[in-house]
Amino acid sequence: MVEPEDVLTFWLDEVGSAGWYDISEDLDQKIRNRFEKAWEAAREGAFGLWLTYPSGTLAYVILTDQFPRNMFRENGKSFVTDRSALAAAKVAIKRKWDMRIDEPARQFFYLPLMHSENLCDQERCVRLMLERMPQTGGSNIMHARAHREVIRLFGRFPYRNKALARKSTTPEKEYVAEGGYGATLRQLQKADAA
Repeated sequence: MVEPEDVLTFWLDEVGSAGWYDISEDLDQKIRNRFEKAWEAAREGAFGLWLTYPSGTLAYVILTDQFPRNMFRENGKSFVTDRSALAAAKVAIKRKWDMRIDEPARQFFYLPLMHSENLCDQERCVRLMLERMPQTGGSNIMHARAHREVIRLFGRFPYRNKALARKSTTPEKEYVAEGGYGATLRQLQKADAA
């Protein structure tokens, strides 16, 4: 059985911040090989004891929020455990357990908020990145703001529509065709530079 330390050692030490946001089939396969069965168990309700302390909750959030995005890219399974990850992250933040984890690993408590298709969660993510990630939050804040802007515009992430078998609206199709999230990010960066 996978333990929290297995998740944290792999993600924080072996992969490290240089690889967290790379798109790599090799990395995705490593995660599938090592953690897909654990993710399935978490999806079925396992690992409740992990949620009783800060580092265990961090491991749970990484397992249920980040790992499925790697294991199941462009597939609806990427989002199956989002609610579990979001609930765990919110409890940890309320208990200030996030503040017991050093930066930059602390950001993984906030990413379920960033991944949420709820504007209140998006606002909270931006605020937490600003307030609780003073040393390493720079690019994360920009991404949090860009995610928030997409939710302000559409109430959901249009680039998930295909994976989730959702019908795209005409404005969503135009948005994706015009560069989607990348264009939103560049607009914010340009506005900040002006």
